[in-house]
Amino acid sequence: MAIPSCLKTGALMSPATGFNFSGSLMKSDSGFAVPTKLQSTRKGHRERLRVQAIFSFPPTFLTRNGRAEKQKQLKQELLEAIEPLQRGATASPDDQLRIDQLARKVEAVNPTKEPLKSDLVNGKWELIYTTSASILQAKKPRFLRSITNYQSINVDTLKVQNMETWPFYNSVTGDIKPLNSKKVAVKLQVFKILGFIPIKAPDSARGELEITYVDEELRLSRGDKGNLFILKMFDPTYRIPL
Repeated sequence: MAIPSCLKTGALMSPATGFNFSGSLMKSDSGFAVPTKLQSTRKGHRERLRVQAIFSFPPTFLTRNGRAEKQKQLKQELLEAIEPLQRGATASPDDQLRIDQLARKVEAVNPTKEPLKSDLVNGKWELIYTTSASILQAKKPRFLRSITNYQSINVDTLKVQNMETWPFYNSVTGDIKPLNSKKVAVKLQVFKILGFIPIKAPDSARGELEITYVDEELRLSRGDKGNLFILKMFDPTYRIPL
């Protein structure tokens, strides 16, 4: 079998550029090609190409400062997109899609890999965006909707509490059961109408909640019905009454 001329001369042709490469490509210890930069030099009447490895390790986005800056940038983009949407009450389907895409980018840089093992989850959180129609109550006149909604979680006592403010101050408390390090099963126990009239929750008042992002300032969660919840920290010291 005839040996291709490029193997006789040791020169390889790049199909993408048409340049001839002399010698062999540099390899890393893992066997993967190192990023390279081609620099052309002239010697006499002949041209040749040198392969020079120029790379930095680790890349900026892998450093601690780089990750922190990326998280900050993505969070800011998400918060700016949420701001005009009245916690989601005025969000169009396109708005909801955009918020979901931005939320997934934030979730991808979650610094807390096992939220339920972290104290960051505990405390009182203010709801700033959701896709849940039952919480938003968008079909009601605006003056009958809760101005602010809070959710509190105490992992050590396995308690959860949802609270509304003006005009009705309704609330509900329940129990949580960890299913893994990110997800809990929720069983609501007692509703309080107007903040003080107790009503036992029906047995069907159950669900699941997965915490997909949490840090000192922001928490993202997704429910078992596909709803997205975005909350900001309000009071990290708050304890749910037992």
